[in-house]
Amino acid sequence: MQIDDERYRRIEAMISSEESPVGIDARKTHVIILAKLEEIEARLAKLERATTGGGAPSDASA
Repeated sequence: MQIDDERYRRIEAMISSEESPVGIDARKTHVIILAKLEEIEARLAKLERATTGGGAPSDASA
């Protein structure tokens, strides 16, 4: 995956932590990732409803 420099620096600034031995705030990083996954999941569900006529997804495990 390619990421442009501006976006990289913006994300890096959001998750960096001087107090962390690895240089990032792990909790904040995970919260950002999980929030984005929730957004993607909601968008996918909306697309599925639009393409299936509002019915439940065929994969019950989702």
